[in-house]
Order: sequence, then structure tokens, then C-alpha cells
Amino acid sequence: MPQILTLALNPTIDVSAEAAVVRPTHKTRTTNESFEPGGGGVNVARVITELGGNVEAYCIAGGVTGDLLADLLGRIGLHTHVIRVAGNTRMAHMVYETSTGLEYRFVPSGAELTTEEIDDALDSVRSASFSWLVASGSIPAGASPDILVRFGRIAADKGAKFVLDSHGPGLSETLGRTPVHLVKPSFNELQGLVGRDLDGESCGEVAAQMVAEGKAEIVAVTMGSAGAVVASTRGTFHIPPMKVDVKSAVGAGDSFVGAMTLALADQRPVEDAAILGAAAGTAAVITPGTRLCIREDIFRIYDQLRRATARTVPAPTE
Repeated sequence: MPQILTLALNPTIDVSAEAAVVRPTHKTRTTNESFEPGGGGVNVARVITELGGNVEAYCIAGGVTGDLLADLLGRIGLHTHVIRVAGNTRMAHMVYETSTGLEYRFVPSGAELTTEEIDDALDSVRSASFSWLVASGSIPAGASPDILVRFGRIAADKGAKFVLDSHGPGLSETLGRTPVHLVKPSFNELQGLVGRDLDGESCGEVAAQMVAEGKAEIVAVTMGSAGAVVASTRGTFHIPPMKVDVKSAVGAGDSFVGAMTLALADQRPVEDAAILGAAAGTAAVITPGTRLCIREDIFRIYDQLRRATARTVPAPTE
């Protein structure tokens, strides 16, 4: 059985390209187009696979674009279980403007799922065997705000660990209602969750409070150019950022989740797992377009971060 099962309720086909200049009204001629299977659960599974982990992605797909997604997943050799639905799988677009270094990202909401299709997804996961369940990405239209609670309870009934990486209702409606081993909000998502502005110090305090209140056993907050803050019952610590040439932010958070989850599943200490996650997130931003992190980059950055990590929490610069 797969050690880790990832859940992709609203996957995408990520289309990336480059253009010299992006202007309204005028046709924007692009080059270096690529098509990659994406979305939270898919990206997490791709990173775990890159690191040699045992993972299967449970992926909803529909329409002609769903056929393309299934084909792309097969081409990269990702172990997947496709749950067919009627609506078309969404296609996200990213254009890198070479003259400015700016990145334009267009992400549709995706097709609405029926109650029957959501029940099929729940039944599929309920019938699966796994030790870890990762719910990553957005909630599809048509699903109730507590849909991830239901998946989390399936994991709990199996004695499996539940990892949560979502936003909006997927985050706020799930925490405190089902056991969560690891939750990974971004800095902005954490501010939205608590309803107030935070700085680096208060971010660490909120994360520690969430652990104390039993919302999650581990809270890892990614803060972009300020690194990451991680809280657990072992304490709170800061992972400093690495100065790198950023090419694309696509998949950075998913890469963090994938690498950290695999390390935790391999029973590595929280601090070490978080550093590997941060290394994977950093490795993702130095690859162009919708490409994710590369194993060699991950471990090179991991060695650097392990030496640099300190127990301080500076203010984020996002």
C-alpha cells in the first residue's frame, strides 16, 4: 500500500510560457510553452516521488481536459487513482514576462462537483489503505466548507496522520474539527485565519497557540522571503530564507508540504523535516515555469539551511 495518499479534489493542467511584454488588448506572443499536471495534491505527490517516497495521488478529473490530465500524469510516471467526474478539469496559465521578470498567473475556480461525485471521492479514499493523508489545494465548487473535515475523519478512523494545506473555508472549517498532524498555512493565510495583521514574532506566537489549543500537532507557516516558522510540542523555531534567483513561485508551498510530510513519515525530527520542506520550497522557486523542485537542488539547499537555522523569528517582508 502507499505510505502517503495525496488528495487532489481540484487539480489543474498548468500551462506556462514566456513573453517579452504582456499588454492588454494586443496579442501576446509566447514561447517555451509547457504543460504540467498540477494542483496541490498532484504537486505534493510529484515532490514525494522525486524524493523517492511511496505515494499515490487520488485525483478528480473530468471532460477532455481530464483526459489530458490523466495522460500527463501517466507520462511522468506518477502513481495515481483517477476519480472521473462530468465537469472539465481546469487549466491554469502562467506567463513570465522576460522584459520585467514579472510573473502573471491565471487560475480558474474549476468545475462544480455534484453530491454524488463528492461521495464517490469520499468512498474511494475510505476504501484505500494508507498511513498518511495529505489534503492540499482548494475546495472544488459544489463541495461543502467542511468537506476536508470528512476526509480528515476518514484518516483518523484508519489511524492515519492527516496533513492539511488549504485556504479559506478549507482551512478555517477544518482546524479543530478533526485531528490534524501538520498544517501549513502561508503567512497571509494565517493572517486571514486569525483576522488581524501579524509580524514575525506574533506569527510564531499564533502558531504555538494553535498547537497548545490542539488545532494541529505541528504548524508550519511559510513566510516567503522571510523563511518559515514552525511550532510543535518541541517548541517554536525559525528557518531563515535562502537568497536565490527566483524564477517562478509555482508549487513552492506544495513542495514544502511534500518534502516535510515525507520526512515526518520517515520519522525524522520535526526540525529536520521542516528544514527539508523549506529546502524543497526554495528549490521550486529556482526552476522556471511550472516545473517543480529537483532532488539535487533540494539536498544542496537542505545542507545550507541546516547550518543556518536558528531559533529566532524575524519580521516577514511579504
